[in-house]
Amino acid sequence: METYDAFESSNIASLKYDSDTLTLQVSFHNGSDYQYFDIPQQIWEAFKLAESKGVFLNSEIKGTYRYSKV
Repeated sequence: METYDAFESSNIASLKYDSDTLTLQVSFHNGSDYQYFDIPQQIWEAFKLAESKGVFLNSEIKGTYRYSKV
């Protein structure tokens, strides 16, 4: 699992991606965690490069991929 937290965001604390299961975990500053399923590697790479993590999450991931609160 790859952890990515080398960014500043008002809402998102860190991102974790498991390339074996294609699962993305998003940890928020408020303490909540969500897992998003079947996330392709290219979406993960684009997420890491996105200037705004919150905008990318809302526009490219939410509403497109299955998720579960952890």
